[in-house]
Amino acid sequence: MRFSSLDDWLKWQEGLHPAEIELGLERVSRVFSQLHPTPPAIPVITVAGTNGKGSSIAMLEAIYHAAGYRTGVYTSPHILKYNERIRLNGENVDDERICEAFERIDRARQAFEPEISLTYFEFGTLAALDIFYQQQPDIILLEVGLGGRLDAVNIIDADIALITSIGIDHADWLGNDRESIGREKAGIMRHGKTAIFSGNELPGSIDNYATAIGAPLLLRGRNFDFSLSADGQSWQWQHDEQARTALPLPALRGQHQLENASGVLMAIESLKHKCPVNQRQIREGLLSVDLPGRFQMQVRDSGEASMIYDVAHNSDSIAALGKMLQAQPCVGMTYAILGMMRDKEHARALQAIIPLVDQWLICDLPVPRAMPAKKLANTVEALSDAMVITYPEPAAAIAAVKSMLKAEDRVVIFGSFVTVEFAMRSGI
Repeated sequence: MRFSSLDDWLKWQEGLHPAEIELGLERVSRVFSQLHPTPPAIPVITVAGTNGKGSSIAMLEAIYHAAGYRTGVYTSPHILKYNERIRLNGENVDDERICEAFERIDRARQAFEPEISLTYFEFGTLAALDIFYQQQPDIILLEVGLGGRLDAVNIIDADIALITSIGIDHADWLGNDRESIGREKAGIMRHGKTAIFSGNELPGSIDNYATAIGAPLLLRGRNFDFSLSADGQSWQWQHDEQARTALPLPALRGQHQLENASGVLMAIESLKHKCPVNQRQIREGLLSVDLPGRFQMQVRDSGEASMIYDVAHNSDSIAALGKMLQAQPCVGMTYAILGMMRDKEHARALQAIIPLVDQWLICDLPVPRAMPAKKLANTVEALSDAMVITYPEPAAAIAAVKSMLKAEDRVVIFGSFVTVEFAMRSGI
């Protein structure tokens, strides 16, 4: 089956199979085996967690790229273009190559009797893996989309399993406590392969699973850690008797990025027998790393209000956003354009940022999973004395805030990848 564009392919995939398809790895594994019965032996780092996955992948990519390795990177979701999900050597893969991969996957799934159904995400994951095994980069970096144990990415046995922070998110799928969620994330571990936890407060379920399957587990605070310099302008990483000193702060903003970076350096150290990296290359990677939508400040002309885009959408990520806003006080008004999904603990998530916002512009989002703006506004009004206004779409909220701004003000756009996407497309 052929389509004229990547957009046509994606629309077809979205409508092809119902959402009720049961999560599991059997279907996607069978199709992958049809495509690549004996895939080449390429080192793989898989990253799971509630927050920090994308940042960790971005730092790994930047450091390995600085070291001269050819990288294959798969992440999700995207902000502006689907191609952001699949990267080779630091560049988004083009439409033609993705469409060719989709065609190969479609033929492979139809080769079974009956043909195998795949979800939108499974199609995308298989496309990324197919492209990587066709191109054979030096290292593959995979970001788990949801959970870990049953995520399509987990059909690959990773050399290194990196688990970032664990918080409450996607409770309907993963469970409503950190132990249940941790167990799902731990599913990316493999017997005899190094596992790393870079977050705070290790869930016992992760520790227990690592012991049960025989995966050596390295913990931040026990096996490795980081510390800031006295002037706060550099940092040090330690692992056993080894130390890397005078490291530059990552180009990604926020102290929480040092937690992510410390896990990244532990992963790199654990894989040095296959992909060695030196201090200069680590420094270069940390300074050059870029990840859209993570406290991304738009460069504007002098005399104009500042704009901050952040895909923060759960308690921990919004708390981190709040800390960064506090660290950069605003002398004028702080406006928030907010749109969120229904499956979040809205009141809990927003508490940390409520005192920092002077006016809320809450919008409906054009996706089925979105929280209605009026219901979200009720939650904010119960927590805040600030003015709250609702809008039927992001474009209306953006147009409204433009008419209010003064040079000393700032606008924070957050709550969902979708919210940030529409703000970026509108050119605010």
